[in-house]
Amino acid sequence: MPHLNYHHLRYFWIIASEGSMSRAARRLNVSPSSLSVQVKTLEEQLGQKLFERTGRTLQLTEAGRIALDYAGSVFKSGHELIETLSGLRPGRQLLRVGAAANLSRNFQIAFLKPLIGRGDVELIIRTGQFAELLEQLDAHKLDLVLANHPAAPDTRSNFENTLIDEQRVSLVSRKPSKPARLRFPHDLATTPVILPGRGSALRSAFDALVGSSGIRPVIAAEVDDMAMLRLMARESGAMTLVPSIVVIDELRSGVLVERARLSALKEQFFAVSQQRRYPNPLVAELTGSRGKKTG
Repeated sequence: MPHLNYHHLRYFWIIASEGSMSRAARRLNVSPSSLSVQVKTLEEQLGQKLFERTGRTLQLTEAGRIALDYAGSVFKSGHELIETLSGLRPGRQLLRVGAAANLSRNFQIAFLKPLIGRGDVELIIRTGQFAELLEQLDAHKLDLVLANHPAAPDTRSNFENTLIDEQRVSLVSRKPSKPARLRFPHDLATTPVILPGRGSALRSAFDALVGSSGIRPVIAAEVDDMAMLRLMARESGAMTLVPSIVVIDELRSGVLVERARLSALKEQFFAVSQQRRYPNPLVAELTGSRGKKTG
């Protein structure tokens, strides 16, 4: 079986990317004639002509376009290998986790707790926008992404969504000076409420629930970040719609009280991974017995 010369393939890939033999030669710091010889050797090995010259420009042949796609995959894989192994230390396992910026910190700590403090594990946790984190996952810069909604189906990226937990959702506030039963949703027409930002799954479900009753709530604030939502609940005095896990410490200590439990609403927490030939075993360790795969 003939072996492919990857130096020749790289030269071809750079020439095709630059669109010019001379520009590629300058980039590689070699002579154009030397490059031409390397490409000719590659063409002979593949049994196909890869370029056609039109005037002073190079055009890829059909075989050249196919070869360019394969070359891109080969060198992308090489880059991913470097990215994956660059932070690995002998005798230790590395797990790189991305967390959506609006995700509960309490959930993150509870999910990662089995690995925190382990001498054989190094954790890297990055926070960002969900779409950006998925791009890093696809580029093998992350092993796992945590979010409160699943990744959309993508046949190219092969994302896998694991539902890790579902948490109850409540309206909470500081303890009122005059205890009174909250009539949900009717009292929201006159009682200011702090809500998660529009576009979140929780906010959409809340709007649908309240809207079906014909109630227009008095909105005191809309907050995307769960950590800020927690602070607003503690400091504002207004009622706040929040997953209970976000304010679990405040509920236990009595700083906040549950005014209404909304059994029709649930906050879901997902771990998004990717089908890989050699998956990080720590991903399976965290998700294997704690969640279920979803579409």
